[in-house]
Amino acid sequence: MVVVRRMKRRTIIASLAFLMLMGVAVYFRLWAIHYNISSHDSQLLRRQFDIANREAMDESAEWRLRYDHAVDRENKCLQDLRALKEGEDAKGTDNNKFRILQKENAILLERVETLKRELQDQKLKCN
Repeated sequence: MVVVRRMKRRTIIASLAFLMLMGVAVYFRLWAIHYNISSHDSQLLRRQFDIANREAMDESAEWRLRYDHAVDRENKCLQDLRALKEGEDAKGTDNNKFRILQKENAILLERVETLKRELQDQKLKCN
């Protein structure tokens, strides 16, 4: 009986040791699978981050380009506006000169008329 009990104990211990060994093997296998998945996930996350980063930089460059075009248009409009104002100032000066010349012309025309009358009077006196 003692021998039979010992045999049962040894069988139970051997079975328990085998099961523990199998449990450790299954644990390591699950750990390896998890490591591969998480390694793949980190690579996938890295790729997604790189793609998102590139897209953000492209969008930023696009907005910067739009801003530069808007600034160029605004500067061109300001230059055109300045040119128009300078043209109006010059035009205003030209208009003033034209008015002054018109007045001088009117005065000279009156003077010519008076001189013509005086000439006619002198001719009539001479005749």
